[in-house]
Amino acid sequence: MASLLILTLFTTISFSSPVFSSEPEAKTYIFRVNSFYKPAVFPTHYHWYSSEFTEPVNILHVYDTVFHGFSASLTPSQAASVLQHPSILATFEDRLRQLHTTRSPQFLGLRNQKGLWSESDYGSDVIVGVLDTGIWPERRSFSDLNLGPIPTRWKGVCETGDKFTAHNCNRKIIGARFFSKGHEAAPGFGPIGAGSNNTVEFKSPRDADGHGTHTASTAAGRHAFRASMSGYASGIAKGVAPKARLAVYKVCWKNSGCFDSDILAAFDAAVSDGVDVISISIGGGDGISSPYYLDPIAIGAYGAVSRGVFVSSSAGNDGPNGMSVTNLAPWLTTVGAGTIDRNFPAEVILGDGRKLFGVSLYAGKPLNGKMFPVVYPGKSGVLSASLCMENSLDPHLVRGKIVICDRGSNPRVAKGMVVNKAGGVGMILANGVSNGEGLVGDAHLIPTCAVGANEGDAIKSYIAKNPTASATINFHGTVTGVKPAPVVASFSGRGPNGLNPEILKPDLIAPGVNILAAWTDAVGPTGLDLDNRKAEFNILSGTSMACPHVSGAAALLKSAHPDWSPAAIRSAMMTTANLVDNRLQPMTDEATGKPATPYDYGAGHLNLDLALDPGLVYDLVNEDYVSFLCAIEYGPKTIQVITKSPVNCPMRKPLPENLNYPSIAALFSTASRGVSSKTFFRTVTNVGDANTVYRVKFEAPKGVTVSVKPAKLVFTEKVRKLSYYVTITVDSKNLVLNDSGAVFGSLSWIDGTHVVRSPIVVTQMSPL
Repeated sequence: MASLLILTLFTTISFSSPVFSSEPEAKTYIFRVNSFYKPAVFPTHYHWYSSEFTEPVNILHVYDTVFHGFSASLTPSQAASVLQHPSILATFEDRLRQLHTTRSPQFLGLRNQKGLWSESDYGSDVIVGVLDTGIWPERRSFSDLNLGPIPTRWKGVCETGDKFTAHNCNRKIIGARFFSKGHEAAPGFGPIGAGSNNTVEFKSPRDADGHGTHTASTAAGRHAFRASMSGYASGIAKGVAPKARLAVYKVCWKNSGCFDSDILAAFDAAVSDGVDVISISIGGGDGISSPYYLDPIAIGAYGAVSRGVFVSSSAGNDGPNGMSVTNLAPWLTTVGAGTIDRNFPAEVILGDGRKLFGVSLYAGKPLNGKMFPVVYPGKSGVLSASLCMENSLDPHLVRGKIVICDRGSNPRVAKGMVVNKAGGVGMILANGVSNGEGLVGDAHLIPTCAVGANEGDAIKSYIAKNPTASATINFHGTVTGVKPAPVVASFSGRGPNGLNPEILKPDLIAPGVNILAAWTDAVGPTGLDLDNRKAEFNILSGTSMACPHVSGAAALLKSAHPDWSPAAIRSAMMTTANLVDNRLQPMTDEATGKPATPYDYGAGHLNLDLALDPGLVYDLVNEDYVSFLCAIEYGPKTIQVITKSPVNCPMRKPLPENLNYPSIAALFSTASRGVSSKTFFRTVTNVGDANTVYRVKFEAPKGVTVSVKPAKLVFTEKVRKLSYYVTITVDSKNLVLNDSGAVFGSLSWIDGTHVVRSPIVVTQMSPL
């Protein structure tokens, strides 16, 4: 937990001039400008910037909606010169980000012709903006059949470009844009176009990667009958909000990622265009979360949320390691991944008759029970061989055999191609300890079965003891009704929050394992350039897949409750989330098989049926977020980098834990001995029946006492908001922390119909 404190320190540092390299090569810098310096003579910010900074600024993007400023390609010394201008509040280098990569809507509690999926037009008045790799517009998932006119408030456009015309937009895809200037200006990247970097890419909103098409159709895809991926997961594919409109913002490019300057430009455009929801399955690729004032996703999202736009983001795929959750800003809704009750079983049969179970989406010619020699290249001690890296396998060792490859480093499906190139006939993909028993299906090009760490160890032990070891792989298609489900995916980003542990992250989880959704024609289902197969749908796993489930859910809730703020929508999802699986047992962690905790799933698993009528919500306005930023000791100028507007922090410093969040995280010092207490303040808004009485119920872990004042909340026609205090008392002698250094409880307000539940996290941290 000490490292958690170190990360928190970084957020207290105010801005000073950055230390620039003497390297003369131009880089892209993002400049935050104090717009109040703009002379009235200039009609736009662009005119002002291009006049004020005529030399040597090569402006790429101008930001004027969620952010005031611009990005430009400059040498470090030029950037340092621009930074001296009195209107410049801050600057930061452009940074490369990575993508966080049918049955799932029903798994959220949606039911055909009922509730949010009734015969009404729920969602058709809501616009979901997807920041991703673009879209393949011809897919059935994006049909505008029987959709009404485009909402009149829409101000966006349909940009044309490579293989994308105005006719590719319709009443479903009502807008499409692409952002490439930051990418093209980055050292080592250059112009985008078909054939660049030995791969197909389109300088247009058309999707050459598949990720954007998949996330867009997950959030808002239309009903598509007879959908499957090579026979797997066959049925009706549909997004969470099938009638919602889509606006596509291509910011990520195949094989190269996404740049902050382009992401920020897309946020700016999306909010100006008039979207209601933004879905962004993108995060830092270095496993480290930047302070909010250095994070363009956090800055862009603040600008969106401050204008009433709900922003859903992925929690990252670096689980099950602790403190691996990303996208931590409290105005973001951060989504982890869980399994659904569908699986694609396969099995490895060893020569001694043992059957070891795993998963696979292999759809080629089966092995038909034929036994083959099985080998593990890793026994040589060469790491690259154990991982089946490119050119690491000895053909003399693997030809005609099934090869065990350890998971990690290179893409899972690419390992199979390495095996195939060396002459192997099949692959067993074995998890390491960090992945545990968590499995995801892949559309492998050779017969492959993915197995958990225990099964992998058993197979390796069998090989070590048997010089003539043999095996075969059987495939069993699609199985539904799997129990237990949901289970927290092993890869899903975990808490605690590495920037501000007073705010529990992730907020909740949603389906993110083996999700069927639309796919591009530009690449096969594996995403490998060598994969020439065409697939209308593909099955993917990741928090990237979980995020658009929440985006679609937000669209439905926004349609049902147009007056709800982004915070109210998030609160409705969190306080009604499920904590049990389909066995009615507590949710488990796929990595360990043990009960999961709020560090794994936040408030729980999304249940839209209950979120439609949550009873009470924890609302937030812009001033609340400003107060939070003051509480974490950001100075006024630092806060203005995020908020655009100047702010003044109160003389009496607020407490970050008093942000009106639907969860409570109580941090105590390890230096404290005996009994310690902390009091938290919360306000709830009644969004249900006017005359209602709620009574409190709480679950306190051993060594913790919880008291609430008042213990009863009485709402009337005139009294819609009420506040309460929660006092959490810790007896350090009796407190037994779990492996993550915390204990967990809950607080619920109950009126006989609604249960408005907030998780409680109690942890001890080393003092500074």
